[in-house]
Amino acid sequence: MQSEVRKRLLDAFTNSDEEFLSGQYLAELIGCSRTAVWKHMEDLRKEGFELEAVRRKGYRIVKVPEKITDNEIRLGLTTKRLGQQIHYEESVHSTQAIALKLSMDGAPEGTIVIAEEQTSGRGRLNREWHSAKYTGIWMSILLRPNLLPQQAPQLTLITAVAVVQAIEELTPLLPQIKWPNDILINGKKITGILTELQAESDRINSVTIGIGINVNQDSFPPELESIASSLLIEGGEKVNRARLIQTLLTKLETLYDLYLKEGFYPIKLLWEGYAVTIGKKITARMLKETIEGKAIGITDDGVLLLEDDKGVIHSIYSADIELQN
Repeated sequence: MQSEVRKRLLDAFTNSDEEFLSGQYLAELIGCSRTAVWKHMEDLRKEGFELEAVRRKGYRIVKVPEKITDNEIRLGLTTKRLGQQIHYEESVHSTQAIALKLSMDGAPEGTIVIAEEQTSGRGRLNREWHSAKYTGIWMSILLRPNLLPQQAPQLTLITAVAVVQAIEELTPLLPQIKWPNDILINGKKITGILTELQAESDRINSVTIGIGINVNQDSFPPELESIASSLLIEGGEKVNRARLIQTLLTKLETLYDLYLKEGFYPIKLLWEGYAVTIGKKITARMLKETIEGKAIGITDDGVLLLEDDKGVIHSIYSADIELQN
């Protein structure tokens, strides 16, 4: 109940054209007393929101906190499904693990799990993901698409396009996608995406999409400096993380709806336009073999096509990709 009241309060500021909202207006909108409105505003202040209260005018939000909170994400969020339910934690082992549990407990599509810190963040093949506190975006999104299990990998590619579009909208940077799940800027990894599936033989029950974005880190451990970077390091300016989350959720919802309506082909065209892999010499390392050749595109199902030196075209479903110089 408390979270629903807070959501309605922040929605009021998001959707209003007025600079100030009166306590009486907010009380009538939410269905509580003006004293209760004041208490909610004080709670926001304690979270780090900078507020202004003017007699006979009401309240306005001047500045949102540096920390990400569920309230800060809600303030300005315009999506219909994604992010309408937010599970926020200061520190977690893994947002993916929490999202999986919420999925099994019946959480609705669009639920997101977000944390300021992951102590056991992971990427593909259970690799550790460096998740520094108060600097990045460590988030999982729960989807329940009416798709066949073999279509689930396409959701990774859709998410990659959404991340690129969100970064492009908020920064002057030019991110690129390395198949299947990495976002690079100037050749260094900025974002990783991990898609995990809960399904039966003929239907998907849910998909949890984990997204880790290096946003405002100003340094990395020595062993990562040559391969990882952040939006701050590459662009020279801090990025508002809550706004980036909102923009990402908006882009992803638009692309996801397009995909469900028209299939993967429109997404494929967008993805290939951002791909750093296509047309390049690559090494694809799989569990049982390693293939070298030229990446010539992806299929309508999102499978990478690699042409080796003998002209044989290989379909790559899952692999570590290394770009050759």
